[in-house]
Amino acid sequence: MADGKVIETLPEDWGSALAIVAHPDDLEYGASSAVAKWTAQGKKIGYVMVTRGEAGIDSIPPDEAGKLREIEQINSARVVGVKSVQFLNHTDGVVEYGMDLRRDISAAIRKHRPNILITGNFHIAWNEGNFNMADHRAVGLAVLDAARDAGNRWIFPELLEEGLEPTNSVEMVFVSGSPNITHAVDVGDFIDKGVLSLEEHKIYIENLGVDFDPDFFLRMNANAVGRRFGCDYAVGFEVFSI
Repeated sequence: MADGKVIETLPEDWGSALAIVAHPDDLEYGASSAVAKWTAQGKKIGYVMVTRGEAGIDSIPPDEAGKLREIEQINSARVVGVKSVQFLNHTDGVVEYGMDLRRDISAAIRKHRPNILITGNFHIAWNEGNFNMADHRAVGLAVLDAARDAGNRWIFPELLEEGLEPTNSVEMVFVSGSPNITHAVDVGDFIDKGVLSLEEHKIYIENLGVDFDPDFFLRMNANAVGRRFGCDYAVGFEVFSI
């Protein structure tokens, strides 16, 4: 979306959401500021991580890194008022779009029965044109497909045997980090919470191999969206109706 296009106000007349992303920390690069606002409103939000992010730290073996990143994600979620964090245990770095992934995400949707799904950018690139990684692309697309799969009892009928009845509760999918922002939400009162949630990924950030300031990064990005939206700080999403 070109900068000249009008960004609409993100719908907030819903009660529950499930955020489904590839890795610990994916939500904290922007979306968590919005999550903090929504939980403060009394909305019920849960997190689902497809992997444990175990391949994300070059200097720490995956079995150890996965445990560390799981703890960091749980602590990060608590900062923004999220108590439920589930890990699907797909292998970090080699997540494949396919039936196993769609089934696992459909199961999570049937279990939580949210009104809204939140996921990450599934497009080939980010705003600045940098190539997006395979895990993000696979998971984001699978979330969109699973939003419909979850409502069809003849898709993944084995879930019925697990007591997971179909649900058509999902009304919209909010895609964070998309290069095609259609909507935004003012997070001026909650940007501090977003920064604190990202700072909880301390071990991961310390091992990035580059200087990274969570406060500067989040405020810079949220201010850029805010200038287009008409406020100090905003988080943008690409919105799909289901």
